[in-house]
Amino acid sequence: MKIAFVANTCWNIYNFRKGLVHFFLSRGDEVIVFAPADEYTKPIQEWGTIHVDTPLESTGTNPTKDLKYMNRLIAGFKQHRPTVVLAFTIKANIYASLAGKKVKVPVICNVSGLGTTFLVKGLTGKIAVQLYKHGFKATHYVFFQNEDDKNLFTSIIPLPKEKLGLLPGSGIDLQKFQQVDMPVHQVVKFLMISRLIVEKGVREYAAAAAAFSDDSRVSFTLIGKLDESHARSISSEELNAWVKDQRLQYLPHSEHIRDIIAEHDVVVLPSYREGTPRTLLEGAALGRPLLTADVPGCREVVDDGLSGFLFEAKSAESLVAKVRLMLAMSPTERAQMGICSRDLVEQRFDEKIVIDKYAEAIHRIASS
Repeated sequence: MKIAFVANTCWNIYNFRKGLVHFFLSRGDEVIVFAPADEYTKPIQEWGTIHVDTPLESTGTNPTKDLKYMNRLIAGFKQHRPTVVLAFTIKANIYASLAGKKVKVPVICNVSGLGTTFLVKGLTGKIAVQLYKHGFKATHYVFFQNEDDKNLFTSIIPLPKEKLGLLPGSGIDLQKFQQVDMPVHQVVKFLMISRLIVEKGVREYAAAAAAFSDDSRVSFTLIGKLDESHARSISSEELNAWVKDQRLQYLPHSEHIRDIIAEHDVVVLPSYREGTPRTLLEGAALGRPLLTADVPGCREVVDDGLSGFLFEAKSAESLVAKVRLMLAMSPTERAQMGICSRDLVEQRFDEKIVIDKYAEAIHRIASS
């Protein structure tokens, strides 16, 4: 078979789809990746994939550029003739579906989260919904990452039930992310890994850190790329103020996320809504307690009170209260929470579950 992956970056394939790509390569399939070239292009080519440079303005709304992107996909599908196309991220989902219809190639979409399209009202959201309605008429199958997203999406954009499936996010490689003993130190270290946009709850995290600025028992670290071209990004001035005031230790990026998580005690994500957040899966797999908002996509990764705590979304005060609960626990109690975290991902979020579901959907489509 020829399996095409369509995404907004090669980084997306490298970071979230590695296990899936290697599964297809291991059984002798040809894998073609349609994505803009970036620093992760060479690594995914070294796996044995074919890369087709497909420039995309992932957050823009320029119809001329989007049409050009769709035409590139049409040309690429005609040239490589994939058996099936697997699409990820909003524009890739929409335009791969339309291109697939044009070339008569089946497309499986992955709605990895509803994001600002459904969280923020305005013209951009309305345009995206209309494009989804148009594009998803042509798709063969749609995976969602939690039941809430599926229900909300289909209440706005109706789809036949036989076209719908659920995945446990991108899953987690439990061999790569093995449980690591809790660190031994005097300070309880909290860690948030996220894009620095409003809907990820970055401001709530900074406010929580500020509430403990005079407490030597605790530290707060933030890792995430600042992209001020994004309409909902926090500003560099705001970030610099947090760091200057010593509320947060900040890193823009790290290639050693596993090691960094292992050095921390608790993983935090105050997001307003998610598909299935990778940062929580990684933290849980390494055996760390989680603090996250009680919202779709996040709540599924935590057994409240057992593997971590849920708090009210958009509420720094609620997050602060849960931080206090964590501080009141003994190291042994936090370690036990981490063990429960690991047990949960083993049961519900193993990457093998994702691979099996894709293989089943592809087999069904190819057979028909």
